[in-house]
Amino acid sequence: MLSYFDLRKGVEFILEGQPYEVLEFQQIYKAQDMVVARTKIRNLISGKVLEKTFHQGDNFEEAELEKIEVKLVYSHRGNFCFSETKNPSKRFQLSEEQIGEGCKFLKAGQALIGIKFQEKIINIILPIKVRLKVIEAPPGVKGERAQYGTKPVTLETGTIINVPLFVKTNDVIEVNTGTGEYVRRAE
Repeated sequence: MLSYFDLRKGVEFILEGQPYEVLEFQQIYKAQDMVVARTKIRNLISGKVLEKTFHQGDNFEEAELEKIEVKLVYSHRGNFCFSETKNPSKRFQLSEEQIGEGCKFLKAGQALIGIKFQEKIINIILPIKVRLKVIEAPPGVKGERAQYGTKPVTLETGTIINVPLFVKTNDVIEVNTGTGEYVRRAE
């Protein structure tokens, strides 16, 4: 059993029969020495993020999650079809809402980690950084600037992000899936 104080960042627990992951944890002292935990949690099945406050008497069951290797087969109109790496005939689908903002950086054939809860795959874990090819980049024009310039480019997934002026078409770049920002040009 987990107490309210154990709900630190990254901890997975059961709340109202659903698995949740703690995204943020903050301990707050209230009047008369009352301590509460203000958290931001994400439902691992639906992908919804909630802000919730827990009190000293609250206890939770730890979520028993299994992690397996999966790969993206294809995506179509906001739905993503995955298969298990060891057994490609076992397929499952997740929606854009379940995966979150990072789905903009998924491409077919990409290896990922699937989260299994009660013998059903409920979500995936995105890598922190992904390598994607730039398919369209306007020429970088330097002007009178105090800071370095950026320009929008289109990636092979169709996503548009801002990158430094030196990035050209057919370059492979690394992108942070959490922030959606350019990291560096890959070798």
